[in-house]
Amino acid sequence: MSNVLNVSPSPHVRSKLSTGQVMYDVVLALIPATVVGIYHFGLHAALIILTSIVSAVLSEFVFDYIAKKENTIKDGSAVVTGLLLALCLPAGVPLYIPFIGAVFAIIIVKSLFGGLGKNVMNPALAARCFLLISFGTTMTSYAVNGISGATPLADMAGGTAVSVVKMAFGFTNGVIGCSTLALFIGGMYLWVVGGITIEIPAATILSFVAFMGIFGGKGFSLNYLMGQLFAGGVIMAAFFMATDPVSSPVTSKGQVIYGVIVGVLAGLFRVLGSSADSVSYAVIMSNLFTPMIDEFIIPKPYAFRSGAQTDNTINVKNDEKSSIIPVPVIVLGAIAIIAGLLLSSVYETTKETIEQQNIAKNMESYKAVMPDAETFENDETMTAAVDALNGEVYGTDFGNVLINSVVAGKDSSGNTVGYVVSVSSKDGFDGQITLSAGISLDGTLNGIAFTELNETAGMGMRADEDEFKGQFVGRTASKFTLNKAGGSTADDEINSISGASITSGAVVNAVNAALDFVAANAQ
Repeated sequence: MSNVLNVSPSPHVRSKLSTGQVMYDVVLALIPATVVGIYHFGLHAALIILTSIVSAVLSEFVFDYIAKKENTIKDGSAVVTGLLLALCLPAGVPLYIPFIGAVFAIIIVKSLFGGLGKNVMNPALAARCFLLISFGTTMTSYAVNGISGATPLADMAGGTAVSVVKMAFGFTNGVIGCSTLALFIGGMYLWVVGGITIEIPAATILSFVAFMGIFGGKGFSLNYLMGQLFAGGVIMAAFFMATDPVSSPVTSKGQVIYGVIVGVLAGLFRVLGSSADSVSYAVIMSNLFTPMIDEFIIPKPYAFRSGAQTDNTINVKNDEKSSIIPVPVIVLGAIAIIAGLLLSSVYETTKETIEQQNIAKNMESYKAVMPDAETFENDETMTAAVDALNGEVYGTDFGNVLINSVVAGKDSSGNTVGYVVSVSSKDGFDGQITLSAGISLDGTLNGIAFTELNETAGMGMRADEDEFKGQFVGRTASKFTLNKAGGSTADDEINSISGASITSGAVVNAVNAALDFVAANAQ
Protein backbone atom coordinates (compact mmCIF):
# COMPACT_ATOMS: atom_id res chain seq x y z
CA MET A 1 0.00 0.00 0.00
CA SER A 2 1.29 3.44 -0.83
CA ASN A 3 2.25 5.67 2.10
CA VAL A 4 1.39 8.83 0.14
CA LEU A 5 -1.27 10.87 1.90
CA ASN A 6 -4.03 12.48 -0.17
CA VAL A 7 -5.02 15.81 1.36
CA SER A 8 -8.14 17.57 0.13
CA PRO A 9 -7.89 21.25 -0.84
CA SER A 10 -8.51 23.87 1.81
CA PRO A 11 -10.53 24.96 3.69
CA HIS A 12 -10.51 22.05 6.10
CA VAL A 13 -12.78 23.61 8.74
CA ARG A 14 -16.24 22.10 8.59
CA SER A 15 -19.40 24.03 9.43
CA LYS A 16 -23.05 23.10 9.68
CA LEU A 17 -23.90 26.39 7.97
CA SER A 18 -25.32 25.80 4.50
CA THR A 19 -26.38 27.99 1.60
CA GLY A 20 -29.99 27.17 2.33
CA GLN A 21 -29.62 28.27 5.98
CA VAL A 22 -28.02 31.57 4.91
CA MET A 23 -30.82 32.27 2.44
CA TYR A 24 -33.41 31.31 5.04
CA ASP A 25 -31.90 33.87 7.42
CA VAL A 26 -32.01 36.58 4.72
CA VAL A 27 -35.69 35.88 4.08
CA LEU A 28 -36.40 36.09 7.81
CA ALA A 29 -34.48 39.37 7.98
CA LEU A 30 -36.60 40.83 5.17
CA ILE A 31 -39.96 39.82 6.66
CA PRO A 32 -40.38 43.02 8.75
CA ALA A 33 -39.84 45.27 5.72
CA THR A 34 -42.11 43.05 3.61
CA VAL A 35 -44.95 43.15 6.13
CA VAL A 36 -44.70 46.94 6.53
CA GLY A 37 -44.62 47.39 2.76
CA ILE A 38 -47.76 45.31 2.19
CA TYR A 39 -49.55 47.02 5.09
CA HIS A 40 -48.70 50.49 3.76
CA PHE A 41 -49.10 49.97 0.02
CA GLY A 42 -51.83 47.35 -0.07
CA LEU A 43 -52.64 44.19 -2.00
CA HIS A 44 -50.88 45.16 -5.22
CA ALA A 45 -47.57 45.29 -3.33
CA ALA A 46 -48.16 41.69 -2.23
CA LEU A 47 -48.84 40.69 -5.84
CA ILE A 48 -45.60 42.34 -6.95
CA ILE A 49 -43.65 40.41 -4.31
CA LEU A 50 -45.33 37.12 -5.23
CA THR A 51 -44.79 37.68 -8.96
CA SER A 52 -41.12 38.53 -8.47
CA ILE A 53 -40.39 35.48 -6.29
CA VAL A 54 -42.29 33.01 -8.49
CA SER A 55 -40.68 34.42 -11.65
CA ALA A 56 -37.20 34.13 -10.14
CA VAL A 57 -37.72 30.54 -9.00
CA LEU A 58 -39.26 29.45 -12.31
CA SER A 59 -36.47 31.16 -14.29
CA GLU A 60 -33.83 29.24 -12.38
CA PHE A 61 -35.74 25.97 -12.74
CA VAL A 62 -36.19 26.43 -16.50
CA PHE A 63 -32.56 27.42 -17.04
CA ASP A 64 -31.28 24.43 -15.08
CA TYR A 65 -33.58 22.13 -17.04
CA ILE A 66 -32.56 23.49 -20.45
CA ALA A 67 -28.86 23.54 -19.52
CA LYS A 68 -29.17 20.03 -18.06
CA LYS A 69 -27.73 21.18 -14.75
CA GLU A 70 -28.57 20.00 -11.28
CA ASN A 71 -31.67 21.79 -10.06
CA THR A 72 -30.63 24.56 -7.66
CA ILE A 73 -33.93 26.14 -6.63
CA LYS A 74 -33.77 24.34 -3.26
CA ASP A 75 -30.87 26.52 -2.08
CA GLY A 76 -33.28 29.44 -1.72
CA SER A 77 -31.09 31.98 -3.53
CA ALA A 78 -33.73 32.57 -6.23
CA VAL A 79 -36.32 33.32 -3.53
CA VAL A 80 -34.00 35.88 -1.96
CA THR A 81 -33.29 37.50 -5.33
CA GLY A 82 -36.98 37.75 -6.14
CA LEU A 83 -37.84 39.17 -2.72
CA LEU A 84 -35.02 41.73 -2.75
CA LEU A 85 -35.97 42.86 -6.24
CA ALA A 86 -39.64 43.26 -5.28
CA LEU A 87 -38.79 45.37 -2.24
CA CYS A 88 -36.80 47.68 -4.53
CA LEU A 89 -39.80 48.37 -6.79
CA PRO A 90 -42.48 51.07 -6.54
CA ALA A 91 -45.77 49.67 -5.28
CA GLY A 92 -47.72 50.75 -8.34
CA VAL A 93 -45.71 49.11 -11.12
CA PRO A 94 -47.56 46.68 -13.41
CA LEU A 95 -46.83 43.01 -12.79
CA TYR A 96 -44.80 42.59 -15.96
CA ILE A 97 -42.08 44.76 -14.34
CA PRO A 98 -41.17 42.30 -11.54
CA PHE A 99 -41.48 39.43 -14.04
CA ILE A 100 -39.01 40.97 -16.48
CA GLY A 101 -36.70 42.03 -13.67
CA ALA A 102 -36.65 38.59 -12.06
CA VAL A 103 -35.95 36.84 -15.36
CA PHE A 104 -33.10 39.27 -16.09
CA ALA A 105 -31.63 38.82 -12.60
CA ILE A 106 -31.65 35.02 -12.69
CA ILE A 107 -30.90 34.29 -16.34
CA ILE A 108 -28.58 37.13 -17.37
CA VAL A 109 -26.82 38.19 -14.18
CA LYS A 110 -26.68 34.88 -12.32
CA SER A 111 -27.10 31.76 -14.47
CA LEU A 112 -25.15 32.84 -17.55
CA PHE A 113 -22.17 33.62 -15.35
CA GLY A 114 -22.17 30.11 -13.90
CA GLY A 115 -24.80 30.26 -11.19
CA LEU A 116 -24.65 30.99 -7.48
CA GLY A 117 -21.21 32.07 -6.33
CA LYS A 118 -20.01 33.17 -9.77
CA ASN A 119 -22.07 36.26 -10.55
CA VAL A 120 -19.99 39.45 -10.72
CA MET A 121 -22.66 41.69 -9.20
CA ASN A 122 -25.76 41.46 -7.06
CA PRO A 123 -28.51 40.00 -9.31
CA ALA A 124 -31.43 41.84 -7.71
CA LEU A 125 -29.67 45.20 -7.82
CA ALA A 126 -28.46 44.66 -11.39
CA ALA A 127 -32.06 43.88 -12.37
CA ARG A 128 -33.26 47.07 -10.67
CA CYS A 129 -30.74 49.14 -12.62
CA PHE A 130 -31.84 47.39 -15.82
CA LEU A 131 -35.47 48.23 -15.09
CA LEU A 132 -34.61 51.86 -14.27
CA ILE A 133 -32.89 52.21 -17.63
CA SER A 134 -35.58 50.37 -19.59
CA PHE A 135 -38.73 51.63 -17.87
CA GLY A 136 -37.66 54.95 -16.40
CA THR A 137 -41.06 56.57 -16.08
CA THR A 138 -42.76 53.51 -14.63
CA MET A 139 -39.92 52.85 -12.20
CA THR A 140 -39.99 56.41 -10.85
CA SER A 141 -43.77 56.76 -10.43
CA TYR A 142 -44.62 56.38 -6.77
CA ALA A 143 -48.10 56.18 -5.29
CA VAL A 144 -49.88 55.25 -2.07
CA ASN A 145 -53.44 53.96 -2.41
CA GLY A 146 -53.46 55.09 -6.03
CA ILE A 147 -52.44 58.66 -5.18
CA SER A 148 -49.13 59.70 -6.70
CA GLY A 149 -46.71 61.98 -4.95
CA ALA A 150 -43.07 62.87 -4.51
CA THR A 151 -40.66 60.70 -2.54
CA PRO A 152 -39.00 62.13 0.58
CA LEU A 153 -35.75 62.43 -1.38
CA ALA A 154 -37.49 64.53 -4.06
CA ASP A 155 -39.11 66.67 -1.37
CA MET A 156 -35.75 67.34 0.25
CA ALA A 157 -34.24 68.24 -3.12
CA GLY A 158 -37.07 70.74 -3.60
CA GLY A 159 -36.59 72.24 -0.15
CA THR A 160 -39.70 70.66 1.40
CA ALA A 161 -39.50 69.46 5.00
CA VAL A 162 -39.79 65.71 5.49
CA SER A 163 -40.70 63.53 8.47
CA VAL A 164 -37.80 61.34 9.55
CA VAL A 165 -40.18 59.33 11.74
CA LYS A 166 -42.48 58.52 8.80
CA MET A 167 -39.47 57.49 6.70
CA ALA A 168 -38.22 55.24 9.50
CA PHE A 169 -41.55 53.44 9.71
CA GLY A 170 -42.01 53.37 5.91
CA PHE A 171 -45.18 55.47 5.80
CA THR A 172 -44.08 57.61 2.86
CA ASN A 173 -43.93 57.36 -0.92
CA GLY A 174 -41.18 55.15 -2.21
CA VAL A 175 -40.37 51.54 -2.96
CA ILE A 176 -42.19 48.70 -1.22
CA GLY A 177 -39.30 48.09 1.17
CA CYS A 178 -38.90 51.72 2.25
CA SER A 179 -39.16 51.18 6.02
CA THR A 180 -35.63 51.89 7.17
CA LEU A 181 -36.42 50.80 10.72
CA ALA A 182 -37.66 47.40 9.54
CA LEU A 183 -34.63 47.01 7.28
CA PHE A 184 -32.27 47.98 10.10
CA ILE A 185 -33.86 45.43 12.42
CA GLY A 186 -33.50 42.77 9.70
CA GLY A 187 -29.90 43.78 9.06
CA MET A 188 -28.99 43.54 12.73
CA TYR A 189 -30.60 40.09 12.85
CA LEU A 190 -28.38 38.98 9.97
CA TRP A 191 -25.33 40.29 11.80
CA VAL A 192 -26.24 38.53 15.05
CA VAL A 193 -26.78 35.15 13.35
CA GLY A 194 -23.57 35.51 11.35
CA GLY A 195 -25.17 36.03 7.95
CA ILE A 196 -23.15 39.20 7.39
CA THR A 197 -20.25 41.01 9.03
CA ILE A 198 -20.63 44.55 10.31
CA GLU A 199 -17.70 46.03 8.35
CA ILE A 200 -19.55 46.72 5.09
CA PRO A 201 -22.76 48.22 6.57
CA ALA A 202 -20.81 50.36 9.05
CA ALA A 203 -18.30 51.60 6.48
CA THR A 204 -21.04 52.31 3.94
CA ILE A 205 -23.26 54.26 6.34
CA LEU A 206 -20.46 56.22 8.03
CA SER A 207 -18.75 57.20 4.77
CA PHE A 208 -22.08 58.19 3.19
CA VAL A 209 -23.07 60.36 6.17
CA ALA A 210 -19.60 61.94 6.26
CA PHE A 211 -19.70 62.72 2.55
CA MET A 212 -23.19 64.24 2.74
CA GLY A 213 -22.18 66.29 5.78
CA ILE A 214 -19.14 67.71 3.99
CA PHE A 215 -20.50 68.11 0.46
CA GLY A 216 -24.30 68.02 0.85
CA GLY A 217 -24.60 71.76 1.32
CA LYS A 218 -26.43 71.57 4.67
CA GLY A 219 -23.47 70.81 6.91
CA PHE A 220 -23.87 68.24 9.65
CA SER A 221 -27.51 69.08 10.32
CA LEU A 222 -28.92 66.04 12.12
CA ASN A 223 -32.35 66.25 10.48
CA TYR A 224 -30.81 66.63 7.02
CA LEU A 225 -28.37 63.75 7.45
CA MET A 226 -31.02 61.47 8.94
CA GLY A 227 -33.33 62.33 6.04
CA GLN A 228 -30.62 61.52 3.49
CA LEU A 229 -29.74 58.29 5.28
CA PHE A 230 -33.33 57.11 5.62
CA ALA A 231 -34.25 57.94 2.00
CA GLY A 232 -33.14 56.46 -1.28
CA GLY A 233 -32.34 52.90 -0.20
CA VAL A 234 -29.07 53.49 1.69
CA ILE A 235 -30.00 51.18 4.58
CA MET A 236 -31.20 48.41 2.26
CA ALA A 237 -28.03 48.68 0.19
CA ALA A 238 -25.76 48.72 3.23
CA PHE A 239 -27.21 45.61 4.89
CA PHE A 240 -28.67 43.52 2.06
CA MET A 241 -27.12 44.52 -1.28
CA ALA A 242 -23.52 45.54 -0.67
CA THR A 243 -23.06 42.57 1.70
CA ASP A 244 -23.75 39.97 -1.00
CA PRO A 245 -20.97 37.45 -0.21
CA VAL A 246 -20.39 36.68 -3.88
CA SER A 247 -19.79 40.24 -5.07
CA SER A 248 -18.14 41.70 -1.94
CA PRO A 249 -14.58 41.24 -0.59
CA VAL A 250 -13.73 38.39 1.76
CA THR A 251 -11.30 40.09 4.17
CA SER A 252 -12.26 42.52 6.93
CA LYS A 253 -9.94 45.26 5.66
CA GLY A 254 -11.17 44.71 2.15
CA GLN A 255 -14.78 44.97 3.29
CA VAL A 256 -14.09 48.29 5.01
CA ILE A 257 -12.48 49.68 1.86
CA TYR A 258 -15.33 48.35 -0.25
CA GLY A 259 -17.93 49.86 2.10
CA VAL A 260 -16.23 53.24 1.95
CA ILE A 261 -16.28 53.10 -1.86
CA VAL A 262 -20.00 52.33 -1.82
CA GLY A 263 -20.77 55.15 0.62
CA VAL A 264 -18.66 57.76 -1.16
CA LEU A 265 -20.02 56.89 -4.60
CA ALA A 266 -23.61 56.96 -3.27
CA GLY A 267 -22.99 60.41 -1.80
CA LEU A 268 -21.20 61.65 -4.91
CA PHE A 269 -23.99 60.54 -7.22
CA ARG A 270 -26.67 61.97 -4.92
CA VAL A 271 -24.99 65.38 -4.66
CA LEU A 272 -23.79 65.82 -8.24
CA GLY A 273 -25.88 63.38 -10.26
CA SER A 274 -29.45 63.38 -11.45
CA SER A 275 -30.13 59.64 -11.47
CA ALA A 276 -33.35 58.26 -10.02
CA ASP A 277 -31.41 55.87 -7.80
CA SER A 278 -27.80 56.77 -7.07
CA VAL A 279 -27.29 54.07 -4.42
CA SER A 280 -28.08 51.19 -6.79
CA TYR A 281 -25.49 52.37 -9.30
CA ALA A 282 -22.98 52.98 -6.49
CA VAL A 283 -23.19 49.35 -5.32
CA ILE A 284 -23.06 47.94 -8.85
CA MET A 285 -19.96 49.98 -9.66
CA SER A 286 -18.34 49.05 -6.35
CA ASN A 287 -18.85 45.36 -7.19
CA LEU A 288 -16.29 45.85 -9.98
CA PHE A 289 -13.62 46.68 -7.41
CA THR A 290 -14.11 43.47 -5.43
CA PRO A 291 -11.67 41.24 -7.39
CA MET A 292 -9.00 43.93 -7.21
CA ILE A 293 -9.52 44.44 -3.47
CA ASP A 294 -9.32 40.68 -2.82
CA GLU A 295 -6.16 40.51 -4.92
CA PHE A 296 -4.24 43.07 -2.91
CA ILE A 297 -5.80 42.96 0.57
CA ILE A 298 -4.49 39.56 1.68
CA PRO A 299 -4.45 38.58 5.38
CA LYS A 300 -1.08 37.50 6.82
CA PRO A 301 -0.92 33.71 7.18
CA TYR A 302 -0.91 32.28 10.69
CA ALA A 303 2.61 32.17 12.22
CA PHE A 304 4.05 34.05 9.25
CA ARG A 305 7.26 35.96 10.03
CA SER A 306 8.72 38.50 7.67
CA GLY A 307 12.13 37.47 6.37
CA ALA A 308 11.66 33.83 7.32
CA GLN A 309 11.60 32.59 3.74
CA THR A 310 14.39 30.25 2.73
CA ASP A 311 16.07 29.81 -0.59
CA ASN A 312 13.59 27.05 -1.32
CA THR A 313 10.66 29.49 -1.18
CA ILE A 314 8.90 29.77 -4.50
CA ASN A 315 9.10 33.32 -5.80
CA VAL A 316 6.52 34.81 -8.09
CA LYS A 317 8.04 36.42 -11.14
CA ASN A 318 6.99 39.88 -12.11
CA ASP A 319 5.33 38.71 -15.29
CA GLU A 320 3.46 36.00 -13.37
CA LYS A 321 2.37 38.49 -10.72
CA SER A 322 1.12 40.93 -13.31
CA SER A 323 -0.85 38.20 -15.01
CA ILE A 324 -3.04 37.67 -11.95
CA ILE A 325 -4.01 41.34 -11.65
CA PRO A 326 -7.58 41.66 -12.94
CA VAL A 327 -6.79 44.16 -15.67
CA PRO A 328 -10.30 44.06 -17.24
CA VAL A 329 -11.85 44.80 -13.86
CA ILE A 330 -9.45 47.70 -13.30
CA VAL A 331 -10.20 49.10 -16.75
CA LEU A 332 -13.97 48.71 -16.36
CA GLY A 333 -13.90 50.23 -12.91
CA ALA A 334 -11.79 53.18 -14.08
CA ILE A 335 -14.08 53.74 -17.08
CA ALA A 336 -17.16 53.62 -14.86
CA ILE A 337 -15.71 56.08 -12.32
CA ILE A 338 -14.45 58.48 -14.98
CA ALA A 339 -17.75 58.30 -16.87
CA GLY A 340 -19.69 58.96 -13.68
CA LEU A 341 -17.52 61.94 -12.78
CA LEU A 342 -17.71 63.33 -16.33
CA LEU A 343 -21.49 62.97 -16.46
CA SER A 344 -21.83 64.66 -13.09
CA SER A 345 -19.48 67.45 -14.19
CA VAL A 346 -21.32 67.93 -17.45
CA TYR A 347 -24.63 68.11 -15.60
CA GLU A 348 -23.31 70.73 -13.17
CA THR A 349 -21.67 72.72 -15.97
CA THR A 350 -24.73 72.74 -18.22
CA LYS A 351 -27.40 72.94 -15.51
CA GLU A 352 -27.67 76.73 -15.64
CA THR A 353 -27.78 76.75 -19.44
CA ILE A 354 -30.46 74.06 -19.46
CA GLU A 355 -32.51 76.03 -16.95
CA GLN A 356 -32.26 79.15 -19.09
CA GLN A 357 -33.32 77.19 -22.15
CA ASN A 358 -36.28 75.76 -20.25
CA ILE A 359 -37.30 79.25 -19.16
CA ALA A 360 -37.09 80.46 -22.75
CA LYS A 361 -39.09 77.44 -23.93
CA ASN A 362 -41.75 78.08 -21.32
CA MET A 363 -41.98 81.75 -22.26
CA GLU A 364 -42.42 80.76 -25.89
CA SER A 365 -45.25 78.42 -24.93
CA TYR A 366 -46.83 81.12 -22.75
CA LYS A 367 -46.90 83.55 -25.64
CA ALA A 368 -48.31 80.90 -27.97
CA VAL A 369 -51.33 80.23 -25.74
CA MET A 370 -51.82 83.79 -24.45
CA PRO A 371 -51.03 86.09 -27.41
CA ASP A 372 -52.82 89.09 -25.88
CA ALA A 373 -50.40 89.22 -22.95
CA GLU A 374 -47.32 91.44 -23.03
CA THR A 375 -45.75 90.07 -19.85
CA PHE A 376 -46.15 87.06 -17.59
CA GLU A 377 -45.91 87.37 -13.83
CA ASN A 378 -46.40 85.18 -10.79
CA ASP A 379 -49.77 85.49 -9.15
CA GLU A 380 -49.68 85.19 -5.34
CA THR A 381 -53.05 83.49 -5.06
CA MET A 382 -52.34 80.97 -7.80
CA THR A 383 -48.81 80.29 -6.56
CA ALA A 384 -50.11 79.64 -3.05
CA ALA A 385 -52.72 77.24 -4.45
CA VAL A 386 -50.02 75.35 -6.40
CA ASP A 387 -47.78 75.17 -3.32
CA ALA A 388 -50.68 73.82 -1.28
CA LEU A 389 -50.83 70.79 -3.58
CA ASN A 390 -47.35 69.84 -2.36
CA GLY A 391 -46.48 68.13 -5.62
CA GLU A 392 -49.34 65.65 -5.32
CA VAL A 393 -51.81 64.57 -8.00
CA TYR A 394 -54.51 67.15 -8.64
CA GLY A 395 -58.06 65.98 -7.99
CA THR A 396 -59.51 62.55 -8.56
CA ASP A 397 -61.08 62.93 -12.01
CA PHE A 398 -58.04 63.65 -14.14
CA GLY A 399 -55.77 60.64 -13.69
CA ASN A 400 -52.13 61.19 -12.69
CA VAL A 401 -52.04 64.92 -13.38
CA LEU A 402 -49.78 67.46 -11.66
CA ILE A 403 -50.17 71.24 -11.64
CA ASN A 404 -46.63 72.56 -12.04
CA SER A 405 -47.09 76.33 -12.04
CA VAL A 406 -49.46 79.15 -12.97
CA VAL A 407 -48.55 82.60 -14.26
CA ALA A 408 -50.79 85.57 -14.97
CA GLY A 409 -50.71 87.12 -18.42
CA LYS A 410 -50.67 90.96 -18.28
CA ASP A 411 -51.49 93.43 -21.05
CA SER A 412 -49.54 96.64 -21.69
CA SER A 413 -51.51 98.39 -18.94
CA GLY A 414 -50.69 95.74 -16.37
CA ASN A 415 -54.16 94.24 -16.34
CA THR A 416 -54.57 90.48 -16.10
CA VAL A 417 -55.98 89.01 -19.31
CA GLY A 418 -55.75 85.36 -18.33
CA TYR A 419 -53.65 82.59 -16.84
CA VAL A 420 -51.19 80.12 -18.28
CA VAL A 421 -51.14 76.79 -16.46
CA SER A 422 -48.20 74.39 -16.79
CA VAL A 423 -49.64 70.93 -16.24
CA SER A 424 -48.23 67.40 -16.56
CA SER A 425 -49.91 64.05 -17.09
CA LYS A 426 -48.05 60.86 -16.23
CA ASP A 427 -50.56 58.80 -18.18
CA GLY A 428 -48.94 59.24 -21.58
CA PHE A 429 -48.24 56.10 -23.59
CA ASP A 430 -44.46 56.61 -23.50
CA GLY A 431 -44.04 58.78 -20.43
CA GLN A 432 -44.94 62.13 -19.00
CA ILE A 433 -46.66 64.80 -21.09
CA THR A 434 -46.28 68.45 -20.07
CA LEU A 435 -48.17 71.32 -21.68
CA SER A 436 -49.12 74.93 -21.16
CA ALA A 437 -52.80 75.82 -21.30
CA GLY A 438 -53.83 79.45 -21.85
CA ILE A 439 -57.15 80.30 -20.17
CA SER A 440 -58.78 83.73 -20.46
CA LEU A 441 -60.62 85.37 -17.57
CA ASP A 442 -63.98 84.35 -19.04
CA GLY A 443 -62.90 80.68 -19.08
CA THR A 444 -62.16 80.49 -22.79
CA LEU A 445 -59.34 78.11 -23.65
CA ASN A 446 -56.99 79.99 -26.00
CA GLY A 447 -54.99 76.88 -26.85
CA ILE A 448 -52.30 74.50 -25.67
CA ALA A 449 -48.56 74.22 -26.30
CA PHE A 450 -46.42 71.19 -25.42
CA THR A 451 -43.18 71.60 -23.49
CA GLU A 452 -42.60 67.85 -23.02
CA LEU A 453 -43.91 65.25 -25.45
CA ASN A 454 -42.09 61.95 -26.04
CA GLU A 455 -44.82 59.79 -27.49
CA THR A 456 -44.61 57.27 -30.34
CA ALA A 457 -43.55 58.82 -33.63
CA GLY A 458 -46.36 58.95 -36.17
CA MET A 459 -48.96 58.24 -33.51
CA GLY A 460 -48.86 59.96 -30.13
CA MET A 461 -46.48 62.63 -31.41
CA ARG A 462 -49.29 63.79 -33.69
CA ALA A 463 -50.76 65.48 -30.62
CA ASP A 464 -48.47 68.40 -31.42
CA GLU A 465 -50.07 68.81 -34.84
CA ASP A 466 -52.72 71.47 -35.41
CA GLU A 467 -55.24 68.83 -36.44
CA PHE A 468 -55.40 67.69 -32.83
CA LYS A 469 -54.26 70.54 -30.59
CA GLY A 470 -56.09 73.06 -32.77
CA GLN A 471 -59.34 71.63 -31.42
CA PHE A 472 -58.66 73.36 -28.09
CA VAL A 473 -58.29 76.85 -29.56
CA GLY A 474 -61.07 79.28 -28.66
CA ARG A 475 -63.22 76.64 -26.95
CA THR A 476 -65.28 77.29 -23.83
CA ALA A 477 -66.15 74.32 -21.65
CA SER A 478 -65.83 73.43 -18.00
CA LYS A 479 -64.71 69.94 -18.99
CA PHE A 480 -63.87 68.28 -22.30
CA THR A 481 -64.74 64.71 -23.24
CA LEU A 482 -62.60 62.53 -25.50
CA ASN A 483 -64.45 61.18 -28.52
CA LYS A 484 -62.59 58.07 -29.65
CA ALA A 485 -64.85 57.52 -32.67
CA GLY A 486 -63.96 60.90 -34.19
CA GLY A 487 -66.07 63.22 -36.28
CA SER A 488 -67.66 65.07 -33.36
CA THR A 489 -68.46 68.77 -33.64
CA ALA A 490 -69.76 69.24 -30.09
CA ASP A 491 -68.23 72.14 -28.16
CA ASP A 492 -67.19 69.96 -25.25
CA GLU A 493 -65.78 67.01 -27.21
CA ILE A 494 -62.25 66.46 -28.52
CA ASN A 495 -61.70 63.95 -31.33
CA SER A 496 -59.03 61.40 -30.47
CA ILE A 497 -55.92 60.81 -32.56
CA SER A 498 -56.45 57.61 -34.53
CA GLY A 499 -54.44 54.83 -32.91
CA ALA A 500 -53.31 57.03 -30.01
CA SER A 501 -56.25 57.21 -27.65
CA ILE A 502 -54.01 56.91 -24.56
CA THR A 503 -52.02 60.00 -25.53
CA SER A 504 -55.20 61.85 -26.48
CA GLY A 505 -56.83 60.99 -23.18
CA ALA A 506 -53.80 62.14 -21.20
CA VAL A 507 -53.85 65.50 -22.98
CA VAL A 508 -57.59 65.99 -22.43
CA ASN A 509 -57.23 65.14 -18.75
CA ALA A 510 -54.36 67.60 -18.38
CA VAL A 511 -56.39 70.38 -20.02
CA ASN A 512 -59.44 69.58 -17.87
CA ALA A 513 -57.29 69.77 -14.73
CA ALA A 514 -55.95 73.17 -15.80
CA LEU A 515 -59.49 74.48 -16.45
CA ASP A 516 -60.71 73.17 -13.11
CA PHE A 517 -57.74 74.64 -11.22
CA VAL A 518 -58.20 78.13 -12.70
CA ALA A 519 -61.96 78.06 -12.12
CA ALA A 520 -61.42 77.12 -8.48
CA ASN A 521 -58.68 79.62 -7.68
CA ALA A 522 -59.01 82.64 -10.02
CA GLN A 523 -60.00 85.85 -8.28
